[in-house]
Amino acid sequence: MKKISSSNLIFLLIIGLGLTYYLYLKGYIFSDFQNLDPKSAYSLIEKEKDNVFILDVRTPQEYKEGHIPDSNLIPLDSLPNQIDKIPRDKKIIVYCRSGMRSASASRFLSSLGYDVYNIAGGINAWKKERLPVER
Repeated sequence: MKKISSSNLIFLLIIGLGLTYYLYLKGYIFSDFQNLDPKSAYSLIEKEKDNVFILDVRTPQEYKEGHIPDSNLIPLDSLPNQIDKIPRDKKIIVYCRSGMRSASASRFLSSLGYDVYNIAGGINAWKKERLPVER
């Protein structure tokens, strides 16, 4: 049996840690919120229109370029200071451009006890599915 060299072992460890960190950032591991694909998110929004709060955590400029109808803009860096604008009695559907910022926001909100759903892939994935966007 061939031995693994220490440099190969370190390389594998770094790759493993990098992958784990990426999965953590995207909210796929160690998260207290649910990731939804865009079509499932759209279904939830349509089914429970009065029971959801759609949260866009992108910048104001990104929001102007197109957003999910009825979404509320609170940029990620402003979220802790505007937490009072988010209702506790509704399901919170969070999105950004690609899913990284919304995973961070979802992790933060779920730590405060909110019922959170993150749109995997963000508005990019939403648009790819040809779901409604308004300007």
